[in-house]
Amino acid sequence: MIVDAARGAPLGTDAQSPPSELVQLLTPEGERVEHPDYDVNLTPDEIKSLYRDLVIVRRIDAEAVALTRQGELGIWASLLGQEAAQIGSARALRTDDMAFPSYREHGVAYCRGVDPLDLLGLFRGVNHAGWDPKEHNFHLYTIVIGSHALHATGYAMGIQRDGTENAAIVYFGDGATSQGDVNEAFVWSAAQNAPVVFFCQNNQWAISEPLEKQSRIPLYRRAEGFGFPGIRVDGNDVFAVQAVTKKALENARSGQGPTLIEAYTYRMGAHTTTDDPTRYRLQAELESWKLKDPIERVKAYLVKNEMADRTFFDAIEAEAKGVGSDLRKRCLELPDPEATAIWENVYATEHPMLADERAGFTSYLESFEEVSR
Repeated sequence: MIVDAARGAPLGTDAQSPPSELVQLLTPEGERVEHPDYDVNLTPDEIKSLYRDLVIVRRIDAEAVALTRQGELGIWASLLGQEAAQIGSARALRTDDMAFPSYREHGVAYCRGVDPLDLLGLFRGVNHAGWDPKEHNFHLYTIVIGSHALHATGYAMGIQRDGTENAAIVYFGDGATSQGDVNEAFVWSAAQNAPVVFFCQNNQWAISEPLEKQSRIPLYRRAEGFGFPGIRVDGNDVFAVQAVTKKALENARSGQGPTLIEAYTYRMGAHTTTDDPTRYRLQAELESWKLKDPIERVKAYLVKNEMADRTFFDAIEAEAKGVGSDLRKRCLELPDPEATAIWENVYATEHPMLADERAGFTSYLESFEEVSR
């Protein structure tokens, strides 16, 4: 069994104490801790806003899972347990920064102003993606594992050549670090000193493969071999994630090149709604990670520091319930697309081959109308 020397525990498993190299600013019990290199100066209102984001995003996710189980969505990739990694990093972005998601970054989408209905429309099969990447500076979801790391690197190289003070961030899971595209992106970004942040949500499982079957060392240390810094952060600590991501983005903007952030978290749900995690992981492992819940630790901090009371928490729960109910209603009302919509927005300009395909399919559909007459 492969062991993480910093933890004295097998890679991919949980331990009572966090890894010594883990950046943490808020413990699972809701206690603030200091770190020599990272800090956040958040007002009570800002902390309460982060809590609100966490709760609402979890409710959106839960509603989508329920809709899938009821046959209203084709599939859904739940973010349960990864809310802090996504909210914390997304809230560190500037408006003009560009985010490149995989297919689980619903919390980042929420922070970038994407209507959750557009996400559901994608998984319901009624739109190609549903949002304008330029409007939100949030790229389309990428199903092909790791390919978008190259897209983000190329975009960052464009930023660099344009001379603008923006940065790009790309999200992927621990399994994607085994893909060639991600490693090629590391090579290119390092060689070009590109302003890009690689944000790995290490949720311990690449579908059913645990981390110890993917790497002999902690993932953040892979950056060393490519010549840029890597950092491991407590992915369930929204304070630490925001602080680490903010600094990495600032370094990218100031010409210091890429950073690899490994957000050490846990996927508390299934890989997707077609997956059964009980077949490959122990319930005890899940229960131990529930004690590190990203929402509960912020709630504990707010209560201990008398920043919020029951009235506040009840109001957030009621708001989240309303968001979920409204989302369900709007999802069920989504109209089916025109049959020929599949040929729209494939290329920026008309493509002869697609035009021929569309004409042939249109003729085929019209043949049914002729028979019915």
